[in-house]
Amino acid sequence: MNKMRLMCITNNVELALVADEAGVDYIFIDLEIIGKVERQGHLDTVISKHSISDVSKVANVLTNSQLLVRVNPIHENSKKEIDNVIEFGASIVMLPYFRSAWEVEKFIEIVNGRAKVFLLLETKEAVESIDSILEYSSYIDAVHVGLNDLHLSYNMSFMFEPFVSGHLEFIVDKLNDKSIPFGIGGVAELGRGDIPSELVLNEHIKLGSSMAILSRSFTNESEYKNQKGFLEAYRSKVIAIKKHISSLGGEFCGESSILFKKLVNEKVG
Repeated sequence: MNKMRLMCITNNVELALVADEAGVDYIFIDLEIIGKVERQGHLDTVISKHSISDVSKVANVLTNSQLLVRVNPIHENSKKEIDNVIEFGASIVMLPYFRSAWEVEKFIEIVNGRAKVFLLLETKEAVESIDSILEYSSYIDAVHVGLNDLHLSYNMSFMFEPFVSGHLEFIVDKLNDKSIPFGIGGVAELGRGDIPSELVLNEHIKLGSSMAILSRSFTNESEYKNQKGFLEAYRSKVIAIKKHISSLGGEFCGESSILFKKLVNEKVG
């Protein structure tokens, strides 16, 4: 297993500092809003309310982590938006919810080598167009597979269903053919999640994934009496999951994978 790079979605400067010190690889500012409420508003998911001003605020405090900014899907003001996030300090720009090679080409053209290019692959149409999209592989630094929107795009009932449906294996094979690093969805703190995070991480090892977003269980401040307690707990949870990942040593466990599939299939019904 390649090094598992962890992402923290936050515009909170104090949390970004703690994540940076705890070894989180990417601090993730989320500017995507176009169409997102319509797609995910009925789900128990977090719709971020980050702003362009958050980019420079967070960029200015980081010393170890890279700043990743998810912009909106390609739209009439994409050039201005992407120019701004790069100017304000983004080292990685992520394109979400694309469906075609044209959108990827346009995104790469606007970024123009000024930042790393990450794609968030999360639509059925993008999967069906993956060969033409990957014609631009030399300009793509990484691909992250977004499970929330991907499972909705295929009318699936459970977020982890793409792990057992064959869709992820298809995507991963295509990315591996082009030697493009990739990540998949998010991971909860140890012992938590709709599927226990330990089992999810085992599937990452199986597929060769090298990135995961730290999910809501890491950043749900409402569970704590004050921000100090929250930040201390966050640091501990990140350190714990990093130690767990290191202890796995890239070794895939077949028994854990069988249990994972069983639990997913039970959720699917």
